[in-house]
Amino acid sequence: QKAAQNLKPVVPIKFHISSRTDTGVHALCNSAHLDVQRAPGKPAFNEKQLIWCLNYHLRDEPIRILNAYRVTNSFHARFSALSRTYIYRLLMGCSHHSEVPVFERDLCWAPVGGHLNVPAMQDAAQFLLGTHDFSTFRSLNSETPFQSPVRTILQVDIQPSSGFLSHHYEHRGLEFWELKFRSRSFLYRQVRRMVGALVAVGQGKLTPHHIKELLEIKDSRAFPPNAMAPPSGLFLKSVEY
Repeated sequence: QKAAQNLKPVVPIKFHISSRTDTGVHALCNSAHLDVQRAPGKPAFNEKQLIWCLNYHLRDEPIRILNAYRVTNSFHARFSALSRTYIYRLLMGCSHHSEVPVFERDLCWAPVGGHLNVPAMQDAAQFLLGTHDFSTFRSLNSETPFQSPVRTILQVDIQPSSGFLSHHYEHRGLEFWELKFRSRSFLYRQVRRMVGALVAVGQGKLTPHHIKELLEIKDSRAFPPNAMAPPSGLFLKSVEY
């Protein structure tokens, strides 16, 4: 928003962002909309000019504008979204957090105990698909009383992945996995709670059927204590329109 003010608009610019994320969560891609009102007689910015100008003023920040599109006045970055896709990166094979490759620090979660039972996690993930009351899988915040706990999970995938420069340390026996979730919208900390519960299944602390039972309880207090995944492994991958 501060960078956009350097475009010298007549009216202060307000960004409307598609998704907010917890501190420590990353975004591979996020979307926002803004209106730029220029002084009389000045032509509107085209997409390329806008990208170049904003990135020039963002050069010291860990954020870059990748694309810009002219949209209709009815478009809203948050409410026009058809779905949002998050991925969560897990690292298996570490017996202690000090074994996490230094270039992966704060970019994945290495649950204690090394390897996880991935087939059990994949079985458990099937219970999350579809439309459910996800009350057990949300953290409470000021918006809770005004939000329906019903959400529709369109996709849950658990797939092997690669680490940054991982071909240089193959001998260490580390495995990266990605959990992908797609829905029109998610509840507060819902993805981190779903990941934490699936990891608990992978560790043998819960059975796949426990996931179904947690959904049926519909109470955030029933969620296993200390099971929520940390923010560091979570990435907003894309917002679909």
